[in-house]
Amino acid sequence: MSHKKLAIRKRIIGTIPVLEVVSQEQVYQALPLVIYYHGWQTSKELVLTQARKIANEGVRVVLPDAMNHGERKTDKSTIPSLTFWQSIHTNLFEFESIVAYFQRLNVTNGKIGVGGVSMGGMTTCALLTHHPEIQAAACIMGSPDLQAYKDRLQGHARIFQLFLPKDYQDLLGWTDAYDLAQQPQKRGNRPLLFWHGTADEKIPISHVERFVLQNPSEQITFVKEREKHLVKGATMELVASFFKENLA
Repeated sequence: MSHKKLAIRKRIIGTIPVLEVVSQEQVYQALPLVIYYHGWQTSKELVLTQARKIANEGVRVVLPDAMNHGERKTDKSTIPSLTFWQSIHTNLFEFESIVAYFQRLNVTNGKIGVGGVSMGGMTTCALLTHHPEIQAAACIMGSPDLQAYKDRLQGHARIFQLFLPKDYQDLLGWTDAYDLAQQPQKRGNRPLLFWHGTADEKIPISHVERFVLQNPSEQITFVKEREKHLVKGATMELVASFFKENLA
């Protein structure tokens, strides 16, 4: 595969710092658009290698810093998972504004994809519940099952005697409307790629296995490998090929 010269541009969309990655030859062309989300306690720069591989396939890739991360870094709340859920919630609030920005520039062709790693993969699945304009999605070591992840965090807090408010589940009531596992029909027939390590110690592969088993579809691709919570080069190539096949 030949590698294109890429332009990497830093932008601020409202208050959202993003990196835009696109072929230098196609900077002003209307291209497929992929919004790709980083993971918990990382930043947009740490998914730049992935973005380069996707952009090399003729796609415009945008990497936002989630709230509380990267250039928006804040002190993490001492209440377990509060900052985590706030970050996902803000990703969901901001998605449309990011897409609209590039639509106003006339550099999108109407094909939209989303993807992300870990927390970004959870964001990706959540977005599928409300955005039929998304045509393809890649959830890399994330979870489509927000309820199961809430329960896991609550159990973890109980075991380690960490403080959680007694109305924890109610405080996160908004997640029910964005839980793809509770409403899998919202995926429609859109291509969805899952990649997960069988030894993932942070987000259990069982969340994805259960979803795939309960929702068989030729449009769902599920790749599992003997890895922990880590993305390697071959997985990045897989993601790039997925978006090339379904968007480019």
